[in-house]
Amino acid sequence: MPLIRIFAALVICSLAFSQSLMAKEIVIKFSHVTTEKTPKGKAAKYLQELVAQRLKGKVRIDVYPNSQLYNDKEVLKALLLNDVQMAAPSLSKFGKFTKKWGLFDLPFLFKDDNAVACFTNGPKGQALLNAANNKGLQGLGYWLNGMKQLSANKPLIVPDDAKGEKFRIMSSDVLEAQFKAVNANPQKMSFSEVYNALSTGVIDGQENTWSNIRTKKFFEVQSDFTESNHGVLEYILVTSTEFWNSLPKDIQTELAAIIKEATLKETQWALEAAQADKEFIIASGRTKIHTLTNDQAALWATAMKPVWKQFEGNVGKDNIDAVIQCGQ
Repeated sequence: MPLIRIFAALVICSLAFSQSLMAKEIVIKFSHVTTEKTPKGKAAKYLQELVAQRLKGKVRIDVYPNSQLYNDKEVLKALLLNDVQMAAPSLSKFGKFTKKWGLFDLPFLFKDDNAVACFTNGPKGQALLNAANNKGLQGLGYWLNGMKQLSANKPLIVPDDAKGEKFRIMSSDVLEAQFKAVNANPQKMSFSEVYNALSTGVIDGQENTWSNIRTKKFFEVQSDFTESNHGVLEYILVTSTEFWNSLPKDIQTELAAIIKEATLKETQWALEAAQADKEFIIASGRTKIHTLTNDQAALWATAMKPVWKQFEGNVGKDNIDAVIQCGQ
């Protein structure tokens, strides 16, 4: 065969091989720790469905809920190793990657869900999605869970009621300081371990949203809940910067649009779940729910507010001011 034909054949084979690589479906493993019945679990499935519809043959998302692959601590390492490509941990879990996201843990900073949405959708909140870029992580969107409530096997009405109690917290220095401010003993623990720890008395109480309290059945092993709304539990949909930047630009653009749509849906589900799950827990008759008066809530806020100043340098005073403005 003449050399020109051999060369032409090699070029054709090379082009065909390149095209086959370009056409190869991108698989995104999405690992999270909650059940499929939570707003986050439902949103992950919705995201999977939207991608299947609009990026069929180009991108596929495989969802692994309920800590099937990793807990929230392990999944961040897995992201950086490309063992998974997407996760949605609480913002509390990123202390080693950025101190900025500790803003969302500050007690009594976010007035309500509207203040959360105002901040996360605004310029300051959107800029914070990039806070861990230098550590290899890219925030893609904020997924709301809801406002947090306190629980224990005793009524928690005033700050002194928390004295000496062992509370489970996520791996957050801000949350640790929050409970120390009321002379409680914070215990860092994985979410998947909380139910057993409560039922066996390893810990006395915890803080969480109505959605997580219901789906993880914490109300079955805690005699009292306080509707404190003292903080927000916000997740961040996150990937690695390396993976995100490796995506073809058209895929990246379409995926970002799909994520935005799924994020809006997740927020809607979170708001609906908060009230429905609270009502379910009340109807169960398994626990007592105490609602703080304005004066009682003010006592908790006053006791915990020094934590703002303690972490102001980490989270940024400008960000704190922006949240306060959203609550006015």
